[in-house]
Amino acid sequence: MGNQKETQKNPQYKYASTREKLCFGIGAIGKDAICNLVGAFLMLYFTDTLYLAPAFVGILFFVARIWDAINDPMMGMIVDNTHTRFGKFRIWIVIGTLVNSVVFVLLFHSFNLSGTALYVYVSVMYILYGMTYTIMDVPYWSWLPNLTNDPHEREKVSIIPRFFASLAGFSVATFGLYIINYLNKAAGESNLYAENGYTIFAIIIAVIFIVTIGITVFNVKEESTVGVSAEKTSLKQAFHVIVKNDQLLAFIGLLLTFNLCTQIAKSFAVYYFKCVCHDEYLYSIFGFAIIAEMVGLLCFPKIAAKISREKVYAFACGLPIVGFALLGVAGYVAPQSKALVVVCCALLFFGSGLSLGVTTCCMADVIDYGEVKFGVRNESVTCSAQTFLMKAAMAAAGGLTGIGLQIVGYNAKAAEQSAATVMGIRVLMLVIPIILAFASLGIYKKYYTLKGEKMEEITRKVNEMHVKKQTA
Repeated sequence: MGNQKETQKNPQYKYASTREKLCFGIGAIGKDAICNLVGAFLMLYFTDTLYLAPAFVGILFFVARIWDAINDPMMGMIVDNTHTRFGKFRIWIVIGTLVNSVVFVLLFHSFNLSGTALYVYVSVMYILYGMTYTIMDVPYWSWLPNLTNDPHEREKVSIIPRFFASLAGFSVATFGLYIINYLNKAAGESNLYAENGYTIFAIIIAVIFIVTIGITVFNVKEESTVGVSAEKTSLKQAFHVIVKNDQLLAFIGLLLTFNLCTQIAKSFAVYYFKCVCHDEYLYSIFGFAIIAEMVGLLCFPKIAAKISREKVYAFACGLPIVGFALLGVAGYVAPQSKALVVVCCALLFFGSGLSLGVTTCCMADVIDYGEVKFGVRNESVTCSAQTFLMKAAMAAAGGLTGIGLQIVGYNAKAAEQSAATVMGIRVLMLVIPIILAFASLGIYKKYYTLKGEKMEEITRKVNEMHVKKQTA
């Protein structure tokens, strides 16, 4: 009923029902649980369970993302060129989910391989993981801007999948180590980092992934694309859309730097608490603080309604800077203080929640801007840039973690790390993310211009273009 009222007030806009919004958001639970297990624990699994060289893992993460730089826009092009009675998003989400679930489980199972065979196996599995995740993730986020074209409604809609994604991240980060430990004990293992726990946990998450995506694809409407007249997007055009869209490039810059900020912190956190604080279980508190990200997402529409998005993004970048600085001080004065860890991480993740709200709206706005600029709406190609950025940030963070740990002399088998190693971990965990947060805010202020009246004008032009197409 509420949706009908909104539509009557703004008949030129498209709206999704409350049920569709919720069902769409639920799909993010499983896919981001997978993403967070890989982002938070894959490095630890490789270094402390399989005893792979940290530098190798770092290089693997980096090289895999080079391939993704090609792979992601290609997937966006494929989705935009898809014409079926089920639409162009749903079919690829289903295919990607099923294939990625299998690869994800295999990523956390080594089949007792060793030496060169193990290195080759994990390399192949990790690259396949990135490719198959793309098949599902690009169409998922491409679907979101099509739920509504009302810029104010987008601020409300954008938080729903991000909230569920944060819920998944919160659950995995908070309870991950405990669950892995419990599963290992149940399997008769005494080692916290034994492989059995990781494998069983991966299977559980894969099942959740399939179920939650199923809720999305069966409950969210998508129009048939059979017979729809649309210009075919070539690979050359796909890269043209990305390279020539100045606001997309600005969006890439601000999103990449902020994602790097948070991903580096997430990658180093378990090592930071293990080596600096001498209590790796503080990572669970770090994970629990992700609830602040969910609060930030919920608060975003109300805050954005009172102040400009520019000011919201300033808060989004400023709060993590304060959080990292306080965490650095706490590492010296009270390294095992749970209360201080909660406060510091709450600042980090509340800022992250605000950032997710802003950038999700920005993505939809960039798509509209691209349609006005080029005359063609390339949702999936544009969203593929976001998917690439997310994985690029995770990979760069993983690469920096692996290479950084190697440089500072981290030894997974040592009972205690050297003073130089501990200091190196402090710098990598705290100083670099602070620099990146400042960089992201600078890019948003100087180069991203889709704000206020300019964005309202873009929305008006897009609606006029759509009306002309419908009446033609």
